[in-house]
Amino acid sequence: MSPSVAELLLQRLEREPPGPGGGLCSLEAAAALGLDHQTLVGAVKSLQALGEVIEAEARAATRWELSEEGAEVLRAGSPEVRLFRSLPPDGLPQSDAMKLPGAQVGFSKAMANKWLRLDKAAPGGPRVFRAVEAVQDAVQDGLRRVQEGDAAGLPERERNELKRRKLLLEVTLKSYWIRKGRAFSTAVARQETDLTPEMIATGSWRQLPFKPYNFSALGLPPACGHLHPLLKVRSQLRQIFLEMGFTEMPTDNFVESSFWNFDALFQPQQHPARDQHDTFFLQDPAEAPELPASYMAKVKKVHSQRGGYGSQGYKYDWKVEEARKNLLRTHTTSASARALYHLACQEKFTPVKYFSIDRVFRNESLDATHLAEFHQVEGVVADRGLTLGHLMGTLREFFTKLGITKLRFKPAYNPYTEPSMEVFSYHEGLKKWVEVGNSGVFRPELLLPMGLPENISVIAWGLSLERPTMIKYGINNIRELVGHRVNLQMVYDSPLCRLDT
Repeated sequence: MSPSVAELLLQRLEREPPGPGGGLCSLEAAAALGLDHQTLVGAVKSLQALGEVIEAEARAATRWELSEEGAEVLRAGSPEVRLFRSLPPDGLPQSDAMKLPGAQVGFSKAMANKWLRLDKAAPGGPRVFRAVEAVQDAVQDGLRRVQEGDAAGLPERERNELKRRKLLLEVTLKSYWIRKGRAFSTAVARQETDLTPEMIATGSWRQLPFKPYNFSALGLPPACGHLHPLLKVRSQLRQIFLEMGFTEMPTDNFVESSFWNFDALFQPQQHPARDQHDTFFLQDPAEAPELPASYMAKVKKVHSQRGGYGSQGYKYDWKVEEARKNLLRTHTTSASARALYHLACQEKFTPVKYFSIDRVFRNESLDATHLAEFHQVEGVVADRGLTLGHLMGTLREFFTKLGITKLRFKPAYNPYTEPSMEVFSYHEGLKKWVEVGNSGVFRPELLLPMGLPENISVIAWGLSLERPTMIKYGINNIRELVGHRVNLQMVYDSPLCRLDT
């Protein structure tokens, strides 16, 4: 039976003297044994696994090799020399000269070396002539020296020029210096890795060598679930709200009536956002079965011709049929309206701070930054005497915890807030101010019909969850974050979300 590669290596190593001075280079050993170097490296790793049979020290060396193009230049000469030697003494028209061997690459080099002369005033057009009698092919000579093993003798400037022209390759060779270990032996004894019932029954385990346990080895990573980047950012935002003393609102109803989604928020029934091209309306069930009658009557009054609560209303004929239409909610502010209504129904008002992070739906045109569904983050504070200054201070505290410190506020319009503000932050990467949220103070026409006291003010703000997630994880297309195009490996590899504060 022929010896294995490991046994051949041990037999070759046995002839080397022990101690630091003795040993073998894996490259030389592979050549001496007529083996592929990678095959020998596999045998080295197998012997290392047996314990202290051998000692192997990893080494790396750099050498220069000719590329395929370099080998061709060594055989036939450099392109500029081939062009020079192919050019007849009386020259050629430039168009014909460019068809000679090596002309496409070598013409500019030969001109730079002043080996050729271009006469642009020649009859019949530009003509190329030899400018010298003979030339020396220094490129071919340099490659020959490398081929003969004298790469170190080449000046560094010439070596770098050959490398730039992709005629030379700098190759890193990884090898091992192999020495005898303390338990060196030419016989390869296979170490057992399992204690079997047969070994115990026969007692053979007493004579068998066992592979020692490696308590430092890493085990297989356990199969487990991974949080999507959206959920990671959501978790951090939720923690920020909780640290600020907010309570999470229930937002478990994706299907909402137009009453809570629009009418309760003092948004008129003829508003463009209530059209089919902006909102997903349901066909079954098409209408909400129950709405709070007394509250609905107050909402109708403040919308209609008469108005109320100090407001002249929108002066139109409010229809309950329109308010009953079911839809996929377009914002989580409908949940805020429900929460404030339940607050108003309490016997005694108590200040509250609510937040929600959940999914909303809009009939959007799909592109790199818009989907038909996304997540909305919303904060609501209800207390006596709240002003625009309280809103701006709360926003600064909230966005500072998000790691956003440079803020600007711009007046805006919302049907259910007055005053209203858009929130802008300076984006260091884009070097410009970008919108990060919307905010405002809820109108009396929204709060008073609910039954809240007149001295109660409610401030609110909202932003999307997807935009900060895309910025945080460097995602440019929202369809790579949500939907069938999501790369699951991205979900596995994405780091924890840590918002800089």
